Amino acid sequence: MDGDERWRVRRTADDLDRTAETESIFALSNGWVGWRGTLDEGRPYGMPGTYLNGFHERRELTYPESGYGFPQESDTVVSAPNAALVRLWVADEPLDVRTGTLRVHDRVLDLRAGTVERLTEWVSPAGHGVRVRSTRLVSLPRRPVAAVRWSVEPLDGPVDIRVCADLLANERVPERDDPRAASVVTDPLTAEYRHSTGHDGVLVHRTDRSGQRVAVAVAHEVDAPDGFAPGVDCAPDRLRLSLSGTLGAGERLELTRFAAYECAPVDGTSPEDLAGQVVAEADAARADGFDALLAGQRTVLDAAWETADVLLVGDDELQQAIRFAMFHLIQAGRPDGDRTIPAKGLTGNGYDGHVLWDTEGYVLPVLTYVAPAVARSALRWRHAHLPQARERAAELRLPGATFPWRTIGGRECSGYWPAGTAALHVNADIADAVLRYAAVTGDDDLLAGPGLELLVETARLWQGFGHWSDTGTFHLHGVTGPDEYAALVDDNVFTNLMARRNLRGAADAAGRHPEAAARLGVDPAEVSAWRAAADAMVVPYDRKLGVHQQTAGFTSQPEWDFASTDEDDYPLLLHFPYLELYRKQVVKQADLVLAMQRCPGEFTAEEKARNFAYYEARTVRDSSLSASPQAVLAAEVGHLDLAYDLFAESALQDLADLGDKTSDGLHLASLAGAWLALVQGFGGLRDDRAVLSFDPRLPRQIHRLAFSLRWHGHRLRVTLTPEEARYELPDADPEAGVDVWHHGEPFRVTGGASVTRPMPPVPDPGPEPPSPPGRRPKVKGRAPS
Repeated sequence: MDGDERWRVRRTADDLDRTAETESIFALSNGWVGWRGTLDEGRPYGMPGTYLNGFHERRELTYPESGYGFPQESDTVVSAPNAALVRLWVADEPLDVRTGTLRVHDRVLDLRAGTVERLTEWVSPAGHGVRVRSTRLVSLPRRPVAAVRWSVEPLDGPVDIRVCADLLANERVPERDDPRAASVVTDPLTAEYRHSTGHDGVLVHRTDRSGQRVAVAVAHEVDAPDGFAPGVDCAPDRLRLSLSGTLGAGERLELTRFAAYECAPVDGTSPEDLAGQVVAEADAARADGFDALLAGQRTVLDAAWETADVLLVGDDELQQAIRFAMFHLIQAGRPDGDRTIPAKGLTGNGYDGHVLWDTEGYVLPVLTYVAPAVARSALRWRHAHLPQARERAAELRLPGATFPWRTIGGRECSGYWPAGTAALHVNADIADAVLRYAAVTGDDDLLAGPGLELLVETARLWQGFGHWSDTGTFHLHGVTGPDEYAALVDDNVFTNLMARRNLRGAADAAGRHPEAAARLGVDPAEVSAWRAAADAMVVPYDRKLGVHQQTAGFTSQPEWDFASTDEDDYPLLLHFPYLELYRKQVVKQADLVLAMQRCPGEFTAEEKARNFAYYEARTVRDSSLSASPQAVLAAEVGHLDLAYDLFAESALQDLADLGDKTSDGLHLASLAGAWLALVQGFGGLRDDRAVLSFDPRLPRQIHRLAFSLRWHGHRLRVTLTPEEARYELPDADPEAGVDVWHHGEPFRVTGGASVTRPMPPVPDPGPEPPSPPGRRPKVKGRAPS
């Protein structure tokens, strides 16, 4: 793989049987608008999708037996009108890569340009050949704008063609037989307004139940030989620009479409006003031109890559994979609005387009270090939905705020309450994201405002939900931790430790900002109660085995019969009843291991090693969230080959479609987890003490690893080789500096000079702990043992 290919992802005719997967991988987004990577002509397709952040429809939830507090409605992402379609007929035969002869079919996602480029040479069944090129982008600097430049030319002699550039609403979305897939809402958009002028036009639609309005405008540039007369047909659900004529040898037709998207509450603006906004945006984009959009895209990405790029020397496939991961994280969010990032971003409708704890648990820890303004926007989105979280807490007869397990509009959308409502750790995940953001950025304004209110209301939840025992210990009963194969348990270690961090963080923030805390009704007695609960929080431990218990009593439960579990039985949740899963020692995702990653100071080195070995043997990784924390801890305890293979699984989750679910959209948490596996695992970054601490150790497969991160406005560059670690501030003034720890040694890095420290040898950790039979990650760097 040459150097340029490490910045590109390519699909050819050999990949046509992976259509839906490619659509997710080639999805383009700017945190507001998302275009799936469908073919220009729209067919064949796996799942078409055009998404706006937060745009959804509401549907009823039904239960065989309902109960108090069960959510009655759910939000489901729906597609906005699709402006990426350019259909072609060659001598009355539609271009379809499944028919005729496909001489060339090359599509490339360019990670530096932020575009998808396409080159196809196709000969129709009747023998007429054409060459089609296109370049597609969703503008990073211009929030509402997406565009495509498309051209066709004959391969040989003259050919009659017809081109139809469609803006299409209510596209059909196929249903999928998988409980993790989205629910399909048929014809979710009702037409309200349409208008066309010349080559251009606009459609406005609304949803019926969620009360949202969406407007899409298209503006065109046409460069065609004489004889091509354009025509526009404007119907309620389709606006079509048509061009027909004959292309002679050496002639070309080029069509450039500029689209602009906006949505708003129905009671916020009129259809005509919303239409006017998007028409102005599309016209402005056309006036500036497609080349200007390309230049703006490259400028934004060049700046983003300064911090986001990771250099990995030793494995070209994983070098490409980590850049692919970071590209999709860069384009998943925006810094200029209070928007968050769904579990699939804007790449697909998996999980109904819901926001889950994945955002605060995996994505924001990365963005806080590489794009802190985007993390700030996501935290402000959570704060904007604090009223709904308070309402939910009151409905559950709890104080403070209870944030939803799954949501788009701020309300709880999970109908399965043992893994939804009971997963209260989402509240501590949000608090953890606030505390990390404040420590990394020094943004005291957010901490004194929205951040403090989030910390206070989540701390109040734990104080009211928890239980004081007669022995003076504090317990959290009846919760579900990240491991969804252990529901409604007592004293889940991850939840308890994260709640402790939440309580202490709220107390510290209230002490730092007493006036703001007083306005929230916080008094010294409440702060003292938070600290007391945190200090008395139970952390279950099995003294006989010498390991922490994932939940109280976990190590005394029956073992799972792995010997009788076939490879086709995974994921277990699709083949075994939850009644069986809940009572056995089998782990869907690395729950206690994640606790050791997030709260490393709560465990000794010996405890980490014993815990990791015990739970590695019981973790089946039926979740894409699992490999990353396992990689981090495997690296910390010294099992570097295993860590490397776990990192590879996280990084290649979508590029290799390891879970056979990429067709529904990318797993952004797994992509973020790849960065965490590198930077926290092999880079040894730890941030639980609000200082920059590194204990780096490289696996033998990596010859050089370099990454950057932001710290209080500075960009720290870390370069690791097997022999040494170099720390530098490439953009800082000579007198500016950052305090850093390297393997327990503190020092200061200034803009004037880099600091180099030796890499100590990794102690021998002993034999690699066994994984469940057949569940060790695929081997990347060595022969299976």
